[in-house]
Amino acid sequence: MEKLMLNSIYRATEGEGIHVGTPQVFVRFQGCNIGCVNCDSTDTWEFEDLLGMTMEKVLVDVHEKANKGRIRRVSITGGDPLHPKHVPMVKKLVRELKARRYFINLEASGARLVHEVFDAIDFISFDYKTPSTGVKTPLENIKQLAEQYQGRFQIKSVIENEDDFRYVLRAAEQLGDFDFPWVLTPAFNLGELLPFERFKKIIQWNEESGALFRVIAQQHKVIHGAEKKQV
Repeated sequence: MEKLMLNSIYRATEGEGIHVGTPQVFVRFQGCNIGCVNCDSTDTWEFEDLLGMTMEKVLVDVHEKANKGRIRRVSITGGDPLHPKHVPMVKKLVRELKARRYFINLEASGARLVHEVFDAIDFISFDYKTPSTGVKTPLENIKQLAEQYQGRFQIKSVIENEDDFRYVLRAAEQLGDFDFPWVLTPAFNLGELLPFERFKKIIQWNEESGALFRVIAQQHKVIHGAEKKQV
């Protein structure tokens, strides 16, 4: 039987973006070739099957982790769940979860649009990478999201410094008026204490530049620190 290439399945409260504070079950795929230099989950990069779980076992585990189905939200994350190696099983997983009436969020790296997945899920959390990541996201991807998935997505950008902020600001200004949530996530890197000054500066830059964005910290890191996993 086919098995999903997974890193972990766990229950936690969403720690970032516009749904922060919402309990859900995370299904984390194993394998990513994006290569962000400040990635906090490099353990998910290698394409390998860590759990050895069939679809049937995954669905049972999701149900158990969701307090026997009382939690109705699932977040599919990674790794990069939209890498071509993952897409066939992601599509099957989405189909099974929707048949069980779960709300599905998917964490997308920003590298690619996979419409057959996006059309089937409830919400897309889409990265717009900044210079500090060493990765570039085509702005055209955001334009397509805005045209086709209005009300069903957010953009998230990790901000390390003012160069990152100005880069995102220029991109937003190129888009012109937009009415989707664009979240700036202050970087909270492995080995750091809570970077209050970075948080305050990003809030200030946003307010002084027209307040185009929402600045939302990673709640799970504020509570548990940057190293703690599955929280």
